[in-house]
Amino acid sequence: MTTDDTDAPQVPIVCSACETTSRVPLSSVADAVERHNDQLHDGEDIAQVDPDIADQIADLVATELGLLEDT
Repeated sequence: MTTDDTDAPQVPIVCSACETTSRVPLSSVADAVERHNDQLHDGEDIAQVDPDIADQIADLVATELGLLEDT
């Protein structure tokens, strides 16, 4: 089974130092961020998933796990 990256969800990656934004397939996010930071920033964690998107994902996961439910 192969995954067609053109159909995969695209995740925005931002780099404040380079003032760039790009979109990469969800399955490539970790590699893309690591590669960018290694090649352009000596491995320093500067490029990252757009913080707004990361917060939304964290909220979705917390909701799915029941962490936000009132007890």
